[in-house]
Amino acid sequence: MPSRLRVPFGYVAGFLALWLARPVPLLLALGLALAALGEGIRIWASGHIEKTRSLATGGPYAHCRNPLYCGSVLMGFGAAIAAASPWVALAVGGYFAAFYPSVIRSEADFLRQKFPQEYAEWSRSVPLFLPRVMPAGPRLSRFSWQRVAQNKEWRTALALPGVAVLLYLRSLW
Repeated sequence: MPSRLRVPFGYVAGFLALWLARPVPLLLALGLALAALGEGIRIWASGHIEKTRSLATGGPYAHCRNPLYCGSVLMGFGAAIAAASPWVALAVGGYFAAFYPSVIRSEADFLRQKFPQEYAEWSRSVPLFLPRVMPAGPRLSRFSWQRVAQNKEWRTALALPGVAVLLYLRSLW
């Protein structure tokens, strides 16, 4: 699927998930905890990345090359657990399967061309997606709250309580 469709399809998947959701208190709490963990990873990653200016290799980028996407996957499946619907889990899984492999490949190609030596060294010791336990690679980037703000991660951070409220309201319906 073309990357430009990722955000519009994300909204469609979100509305579908809300419609299909059948949240119950325990799964709502567990799912939102997993989603919060995912957002924490995204904030950590956003504080290291300077898009197109340098290669982020520190913090979560020393555990996997795509921590923003790992965080998003945790958020998505956390929302699916909170929704307590196998249909939502299928929709979330389908969304990630449709978009993430090609986006990850194209970003890797871009980084390989933009930072050939740094990317080669980093990619030899840091896995593409599934994180390694111990950090590896050059670990040159440092966390900055200013970068978190510049990368507009506040939008995703604000969406999480919004999703929680919507799922809670859905549980009452």
